[in-house]
Amino acid sequence: MISVLILTRNEQQDLPGCLASVAWSDDIHVFDSFSTDSTVEIAKAAGARVTQREFDNWAAHQNWALAHLAFKHRWVFYLDADERVSPELASSLQTAAANSGENVAFRVQRRDFLNNTWLRHVQASPFYLRLFQPAHMRYERLVNPISIADGPTASIAGYLDHYPFSKGYTHWLTRHNSYSSFEAQQILDNRHAHADTGGILHHMAASFRAKNFHERRFHQKEVFYRLPGRPFIKFFLLYVLKRGFLDGRAGLTYATLQSIYEYFIVLKTRELERARD
Repeated sequence: MISVLILTRNEQQDLPGCLASVAWSDDIHVFDSFSTDSTVEIAKAAGARVTQREFDNWAAHQNWALAHLAFKHRWVFYLDADERVSPELASSLQTAAANSGENVAFRVQRRDFLNNTWLRHVQASPFYLRLFQPAHMRYERLVNPISIADGPTASIAGYLDHYPFSKGYTHWLTRHNSYSSFEAQQILDNRHAHADTGGILHHMAASFRAKNFHERRFHQKEVFYRLPGRPFIKFFLLYVLKRGFLDGRAGLTYATLQSIYEYFIVLKTRELERARD
């Protein structure tokens, strides 16, 4: 009843656990960016269908998958290799797909973990559109893409568990160093695209008026990217306003890492601006 889409690149460590959590599906697609480890062999051994494509950016990569992969079922559930579907969520997914009504997509709640600690408070946004009909879904932004559904959406119970530090801090920092390059490019592209539409004023208005949660989040991000002192603001938002301190040492570590990531984006945006000038 539900096809599964997993994006991979060198995920031999995390992929087995991910595949085990979605073993209830008879149509699992591993969309691989030419891994150089055992990712493909692990996927095939588990009975998954493997398709490979050179990665360009997140939105383009995901949109290509939705347009070209031959999913067996009407509904698709998307997850990354470092994520796991809880038993409660697996049951909710089946129920939602069978009784979807007019909905074309469903939000799930994700739990991020640092080591064995659930980042319950410091996590920026725990809700993601992951169960959807491919014909009604598209992605925007070069990195950390926004999910845009062209019809009604709803939320379902159960947790999608995420282990972003499963490969250690070095891997997390290396990955987010790459992400920050995409973010900086996205910021400049958006500024150029909205130069004649009021810039930050346009995004401020849309961040409140947009009917779709994910569209509002997109515009809120664009407002945030125009604020001075963003790394300090991000730390304050996560650690103080969202009460990340209640997550203990893990909350402090995560808020600090996120502020560092934000500073990467600030530095690279300035670098790109100088290069353009």
